[in-house]
Amino acid sequence: MLVLVHGGLWDDPVDAAAFWERPGVVDGLRAAGVAVAAPDRAMRAGSWAAEAAHLGAQVPDGPPVVLVGGSNGCSAAVRLALAAPERVRALVLAWPATAGDGRVDGRIREALPEAAGLLAGGTLRGVTDAELAGLRLPVAVLPATPENPVHQRRTADALLALVPGAVELPGCPEPPHPAFRPEPLVAALAGWVA
Repeated sequence: MLVLVHGGLWDDPVDAAAFWERPGVVDGLRAAGVAVAAPDRAMRAGSWAAEAAHLGAQVPDGPPVVLVGGSNGCSAAVRLALAAPERVRALVLAWPATAGDGRVDGRIREALPEAAGLLAGGTLRGVTDAELAGLRLPVAVLPATPENPVHQRRTADALLALVPGAVELPGCPEPPHPAFRPEPLVAALAGWVA
């Protein structure tokens, strides 16, 4: 089963419906024969650990799942994989949000000062590079194409270099970007989990 973890960082109204359902990803995966769940993240959580705990409660019981994190959802997905490795068999880090960019982080601190604690980390927010280098499960990285200030190519490249055995999937625009089309993403995800 694929569990889709939507992006956003204290954004309203970014939720699973806006990120995965309305853009056609959930229906496309189901049409391709892939079992999928798209829970809502714990918006306005005080830490990435709290997000991982919330997400863990939303993951269906049963065999380990493939977590697909989108944008800042990558941080929540990795935190869950680190906290409960027996529940996660693989990760897809789609459009990983760039951490450590002064311009982007400055705008977030200005607009959402209460979320500033979520900006810390290494290549990904909420995760150290040592933790990423210690991952021992299949990981795929899907870059934003074209890149943008929030989803920079350098982040995808750093993840591919840090995570042992990580592979790159064909990039595409992220939902709910107006240029996003679900078909390339659905094909990449369905092909990778097969």
